[in-house]
Amino acid sequence: MIEPVVQYHGKWPFYRFLGIQEPFSVLFSLLNLLAHREGMKRLRESIPAKYPLRPYYLGFGYIGLASWTFSMIFHTRDFNLTEKLDYFAAGASVLYGLFYSPIRIFRLDENTPTKQSILRLWTLICSLLYVAHVTYLTAWSWDYTYNMAANVAVGIVHSILWTWFSISRYRKTHQTWTAWPGMIVAWVAVAMSLELFDFPPIGGMIDAHSLWHLGTVIPTIWWYSFLIRDTQEDLASQRLKA
Repeated sequence: MIEPVVQYHGKWPFYRFLGIQEPFSVLFSLLNLLAHREGMKRLRESIPAKYPLRPYYLGFGYIGLASWTFSMIFHTRDFNLTEKLDYFAAGASVLYGLFYSPIRIFRLDENTPTKQSILRLWTLICSLLYVAHVTYLTAWSWDYTYNMAANVAVGIVHSILWTWFSISRYRKTHQTWTAWPGMIVAWVAVAMSLELFDFPPIGGMIDAHSLWHLGTVIPTIWWYSFLIRDTQEDLASQRLKA
């Protein structure tokens, strides 16, 4: 009689490949890292250095590189330190997504006293939220439920902002590319739902978590395409006004 595969301390058993504990999670994390690296290269080639939103977009890329690097390390070898680095980097990635979204959507990058004051306040709030998040997990309780809830809550707010932005701009312009952000966050939400349908690793190597990592590769590539297209349209609009 075949015994069912069971989890041990909440984890499925995997077949190791070259000492790697979760080979496909590492592979798909690498694909995400490469998507960010290529996206940053495209940003640098397509967006002028003087464009005020460029540093925020490159910041998104740098945090993405860090997040997927620590993801690869954690899924290669699961130690207390590698787990913490993975979770903290993932949290930084999610929160940074929320941080720069209002900056673009409400153009807080504009050099006016009111918007610069709001930008400084928003930066302080997000910084304090991240410090509080890491402090709670480190000094108070390593709470998996809280960590997941916090990331999901931030992700939902981020998704709502970009969906509203997409709908508003599409109604004004009727250009398909303006709806890309809403499509992308919807794609990511569907991919994330894989985490809810947990199952024993296929072939001892491919599980729901690794497929969630795979599901974010194309949206990452697509997102950089949106940032570039959005910037080009913004610059063209500024030239017309001038």
